[in-house]
Amino acid sequence: MAKDMYQKRKERKENKVNNTEISNSKTNINWYPGHMAKTKREIGEVINLIDVVVEVLDARIPIASRNPDIQDIIKNKKRVIILNKSDLADERESLKWKKYFEEKEGFSTIITDLSSGKGIPETIKQVEIVTKESQEEYSQKGRTGKAIRIMILGIPNVGKSSFINKVAKKNTLEVANRPGVTRKKQWIKVGSNIELLDTPGVLWPKFQTEEIALNLSYTGTIKDDIIEKTEVAFCLLQYLLNNYIKNVSERYKIDINVIEEYLKQEDIPENERVLHIMYAIGKKRGAIVSGGHVDEEKTSNIILEDFRSGKLGRISLEKVI
Repeated sequence: MAKDMYQKRKERKENKVNNTEISNSKTNINWYPGHMAKTKREIGEVINLIDVVVEVLDARIPIASRNPDIQDIIKNKKRVIILNKSDLADERESLKWKKYFEEKEGFSTIITDLSSGKGIPETIKQVEIVTKESQEEYSQKGRTGKAIRIMILGIPNVGKSSFINKVAKKNTLEVANRPGVTRKKQWIKVGSNIELLDTPGVLWPKFQTEEIALNLSYTGTIKDDIIEKTEVAFCLLQYLLNNYIKNVSERYKIDINVIEEYLKQEDIPENERVLHIMYAIGKKRGAIVSGGHVDEEKTSNIILEDFRSGKLGRISLEKVI
C-alpha cells in the first residue's frame, strides 16, 4: 500500500494546478469562489473611507496568510498587524515574526489569541496611536468626536469575526472553524468612537509556490472537500518529522528513537519512510480497515485535525530566515 501511494505521488508531481499555476506540484488545489473577486472590488471602493486597516494574519503562517492582491489595494493606508492563533503557534517563532513586521515593514504588530481575547486591548491602543494625528486634524476642522473607521482584513478562517466580536463584546458575527462563513461586508459600531468594517476572507487566484498552497491547506484555509487530504496530511507529517519530531512522538506514543532510526535508513526512499510513520500513527489510533490495512483517509483526518486543534502542540509552519 505504501508503494501504491508513493507511485501516486510521483504521478501527481507532473500535474499543474488550475488557477494557481504551481509547476510540478504535488498538490491539486483550485479554490477561488466568485464572492472573493467581488469582495476585492468592494474593498478598493471603500478604502478611502478607512482610517486604519487591521490586518489579521495566522501566526503559524504569517506569509502564506497575507493576500498579495490586497497589499496592492490598501497601499499606504495606516495599518496594525495582528498575529492571531498564537496559542497554536510556536511562541519563539511568533516573537521573531513580530520583530520582523515591526523592523522590516514598520507596522505595529500584536500577538493575539482571539479565542481568549489576548491582545485585544493592545490592538485597540495601537489603533488609537497610529490614528492620533488624523484624529487631531479632524478636530481642528471641527469634526470633534469623529469615529475611527477600522477595516478588518484577512484571508478566510483567520479570525476576523472573532476579533470584531471580542472588540464589540458581543456575538455580532457568526464564527466557525471553517473558511467562507462571512460572505458580505458589514459595519459594526463599537461605542461612540469606533466603527469596524468586517470583510469576507479573500484568497487570490494564483498561489506563488507549492509551499503557500500546502500551508493554507494544513490550516484549513482552503476547504477540505477540494483538496487531496491524504496528500496534504502526508506533506504535513513530512514537515513535522523534520521540524517537530518530538511533538509527533509524544502525541502518538511512538518512541522518538524508533522514529529517528527509521528515518535514517537511506536505502529506503524518503517518501516511503514518511508513509511508514504515517501508517504507524494509523495503527496506534485504530484507523484499520478489513484485512488489517491502515485506513489512509481516516489517518489523514486524524493528523490534520490534531494539528489544527493544537493537540500536536504549538507549531509554526513558516519561520523567519
